[in-house]
Amino acid sequence: MKFTNTVITGTGNYIPKVVKKNSDFEDTQFYDANNEKIEGDGKIVTEKFKVITGIEERRYVTDDLNVSDIAAIAAERAIISAGIDRETIDQIIVAHNFGDVKTGTIQTDILPSIASRVKHLLKIENPSCVAFDLLFGCPGWVQGVIHADTYIKAGAGKRFLVIGAETLSRVLDMHDRDSMIYSDGAGAAIVEAVESDEKTGLLSWESASYTKDEAYYLFLGKSNKPGEDEKIRYIKMHGRKIYEFALSNVPNAMKKAIDKSGIDISEVKKVLIHQANEKMDEAMIQRLFKSYKMKTPENIMPMSINFLGNSSVATIPTLFDRLHRGVCENHPIVKDDMLVFASVGAGMNINAFVYRY
Repeated sequence: MKFTNTVITGTGNYIPKVVKKNSDFEDTQFYDANNEKIEGDGKIVTEKFKVITGIEERRYVTDDLNVSDIAAIAAERAIISAGIDRETIDQIIVAHNFGDVKTGTIQTDILPSIASRVKHLLKIENPSCVAFDLLFGCPGWVQGVIHADTYIKAGAGKRFLVIGAETLSRVLDMHDRDSMIYSDGAGAAIVEAVESDEKTGLLSWESASYTKDEAYYLFLGKSNKPGEDEKIRYIKMHGRKIYEFALSNVPNAMKKAIDKSGIDISEVKKVLIHQANEKMDEAMIQRLFKSYKMKTPENIMPMSINFLGNSSVATIPTLFDRLHRGVCENHPIVKDDMLVFASVGAGMNINAFVYRY
């Protein structure tokens, strides 16, 4: 019996060159959500931030680059990695949140779509290669892979380019401590239909949107600093609510995906979770394994947040590219390893899939 599998055949990323260390924020005057000045030594503020989030530094793009540019760079590397003819790509799916936000401007630019811009930059001529954007918060790239799997299983396509790219440095309120979490980056993958005698690649998935009370846990709002132009909006979040939401819902999504796959939890070798907050990610993994009455295995969760920060949709594809290329220290992966991908973000949206490498 032959199976039509959804397999990632090539990966690529773009990690920006500008390194912003925690020490670079020590002289920043922060304000809380009530526009009250946060007093205290800047070094103590950044040290507490590191303890809570695990972030020591993050990456920002240079002034000449936009989301479409870094998405195209990551995509080019994924195409080369897969060794495919770019004209045979059926769909280009680009997950992002803010589009191109040029240096010195405050407008989100998605006309034309980022996917159309990427196709243009890649010089793909085939009009049957359909390019579209996916807005799903931080879980956007994971959702893009789920979309590709759905099209493949429906017989509606065989080869997909799925990209996650973001330049959050362009939408930050630098007077808000939460701004230290965010960063820029891009990750991409070629996702293909591959026939084989066994089930491999993407085995199962789970996805959900919670909007009744949770829709505005992440939103655009005015600066925390009093006197700033209130017409300019920045990325804002209700951190405690997000933490509690993620801890309650993401482990459940991972468990549903694992149970659907038919594998045993003991077979899971790595969990690639959205690099949002180190403590939060650790807590979600612990809760997942606790639901199976298991102790969390060592070296189960590769991390990049300590030096790359939270680049939204780019965190998971960038992390997987590093695993795929064997550059994640202490986290080797080999053929047939079972991986779990999971994410949470604005919407509020969550998703997960199980993948046989």
